Amino acid sequence: MLVTEFNTDVVEAPERFALWAESTARSHMRNRLRSNEQDDFRAKLRSVGLGEVQVAALACPHLEIVRTAKLIRQSDPEAYLITCFLRAEGVISLAGGDTALRTGDLVVLDSSRPFRGDVHTDPGGWSHVTVQFPRGLLPLPEKTVQHLLAVPISGRHGIGGIFTRWLSDLTARADEFTPADIPTLAAVTLDLLASVMARCLRAEEALCPEARRSALRAEINAFVEQHLADPAMSPQMIADAHHISLRHLQQLLAEEDTSPAAWIRHRRLERCRRDLANPGLNALSIRAIAERWGFADPTHFSRLFRATYEMAPRDYRNLPPKTCANRQQLCTN
Repeated sequence: MLVTEFNTDVVEAPERFALWAESTARSHMRNRLRSNEQDDFRAKLRSVGLGEVQVAALACPHLEIVRTAKLIRQSDPEAYLITCFLRAEGVISLAGGDTALRTGDLVVLDSSRPFRGDVHTDPGGWSHVTVQFPRGLLPLPEKTVQHLLAVPISGRHGIGGIFTRWLSDLTARADEFTPADIPTLAAVTLDLLASVMARCLRAEEALCPEARRSALRAEINAFVEQHLADPAMSPQMIADAHHISLRHLQQLLAEEDTSPAAWIRHRRLERCRRDLANPGLNALSIRAIAERWGFADPTHFSRLFRATYEMAPRDYRNLPPKTCANRQQLCTN
């Protein structure tokens, strides 16, 4: 997993904008940049490399971005760029038309098409998350995608909201993954994006069956994560929320060598394990941590924890920090 971070504060104010332009040209398609804050451009970037898929969280002030026909002739990666507006608003101009964008919107751009963007951001936190990858990786026909270029897509709810949260979590927790996770993370990112775009175009049939299944599994995983604290969450509840039968849900997870009940149990145990390993939560009792993640019966929780991690929750919590380089190894040993 290649995680790259930089902050323009590492150089003096007059050099910051040039550093930003140089760094983003390496992580994104090359564009012409200008800013109202150019004299003291304070910005930061966290880039996550997933093979041919590049995901990045950015925080920057006002920025004008122009991709010209000349730049395209000089260098064209033939890629899509998807931007999620987390704390920003602005205008994207493509083929003579202007489109207003606001916080919560997603927008798709094509490196082979000239465009102009004028974006203003709110201070504090990441302002955007972007995904860039070669066009051929997306499981949708290029002619279909062209209808969505520079069109606002909601990332505030539904499948668009899940995609936005997925990207935010991916960049925030990139250090938790290993190189072995890259193919899965890239595939889920692309399949989930394809599902967002196909839903927008009412063209789900354009997706291959495997992409549809992967996108649905990603939706289900996100739903489970959001409801882990609810002791009433059940396989039937998950199936109902996604308008599928319980049998269909079981078949989907069987492809991952698990079952709905086993997956819920695994994710709850993992959350408990992480809380027990967190010194900042020592004031919480083991029972409170178990209840926090949906285990109403402390005896049942202790039995499950011991069977999974080969030690009691209390023993796990009391492990000296130097017993192993990373407590998470206990899950895989």
